[in-house]
Amino acid sequence: MTFDAQFRVLEINSVAGLLPYRFVWRGLFADTADASFFQTYEWFVCYWKHFGATQRMRVLLVLHGDTAVGIVPFIIRTESTKAGPIRVLTYPLHDWGSVYGPIGPQPAATLLLAFRHLSETPRDWDTLDLRWIDEAGSDHGRTGNAMALTGLSPVIADWKHSAIVEFDGSWETYWAARKSHWRTNCRRNERRLATMGEVRLVRYRPVGSASGDDDPRWYLFEQCIELARRSWQGDVADGTTMSHEAIVNFLRDSHEEAVRLGMVDVCLLEVDGRAVAYAYNYQFNGRVFGLRMGHDRDEAFEGAGTVLMWKMLQDSANRGDHYVDLGQEYLECKRNWLTKVVSSGRATHYPALALRGQVLRLKRWWDRRRSVQA
Repeated sequence: MTFDAQFRVLEINSVAGLLPYRFVWRGLFADTADASFFQTYEWFVCYWKHFGATQRMRVLLVLHGDTAVGIVPFIIRTESTKAGPIRVLTYPLHDWGSVYGPIGPQPAATLLLAFRHLSETPRDWDTLDLRWIDEAGSDHGRTGNAMALTGLSPVIADWKHSAIVEFDGSWETYWAARKSHWRTNCRRNERRLATMGEVRLVRYRPVGSASGDDDPRWYLFEQCIELARRSWQGDVADGTTMSHEAIVNFLRDSHEEAVRLGMVDVCLLEVDGRAVAYAYNYQFNGRVFGLRMGHDRDEAFEGAGTVLMWKMLQDSANRGDHYVDLGQEYLECKRNWLTKVVSSGRATHYPALALRGQVLRLKRWWDRRRSVQA
């Protein structure tokens, strides 16, 4: 396949090297379809500050002449697999969000040039494993096609499933479509909580530094952390629960950046002035992504999480949000709210000369075959 000679790729391997291009990144982000906070320069730098020590950065800036066309933020991380430790070239999302992809207005050209660059440079990875591909949205098969056109034969599969609430009309239309027993359950829970005092939704969504509205309101953030500790998440010894010590400082730094950008969305349910449930979200252009949520395990506040979700979604519909991503997996507990389930995709390339990558490919092929036979 031939490419316009004016196209070129600049590879950046450090935050210091990335700094001069921060305004380029921000400009490309503004022209990215269905963009999210996770694709901002600020989130990537924050992510790298906390998790970059054990990874290698390969951010690819695609240029046409002197004009930036797109950015593909790749990272290389070593993952434990049944084939042993594998060096994986992938996106930096690491399941913080649901979907990820190239940044800029020309994703097809950006991916083609990025994959050509990977195929022509020394390989320091065992598998190219791109997860979180927005199959139902902005990708339209571009990732798999671009890999195939540049000789990086892809294995295409589903990655994870997300529960989505879409508001195609008014709140009343959405609410009327919920099952009657569920609407009754929500009202019953609210009445029971109301016997202890006023039930109130507190929602904080600053518009950002550009408009002079960038107070982090740390007390709200800390209430989310405390509620996470008082929920089932407090018993989890590892993982990425909001109160886990390994990630709480990352979330604090991310919160500060999201506030500056006008992309944070904090929801608390109060009963008689006491916060009993939280939903910590990011938002941009009418699309809300639920990062973490939880509620106080005290039996007196049973149903608080349900009431919070009810009031949060009603407020979202009334303020004009059109899309709320309730997060990946755990679909059963979200089934009464969702309007659809969407799958993110996975495109994996196993280089022929990467022994561990080939062992992993054969192991996954065997597992899929056994699963089908079962």
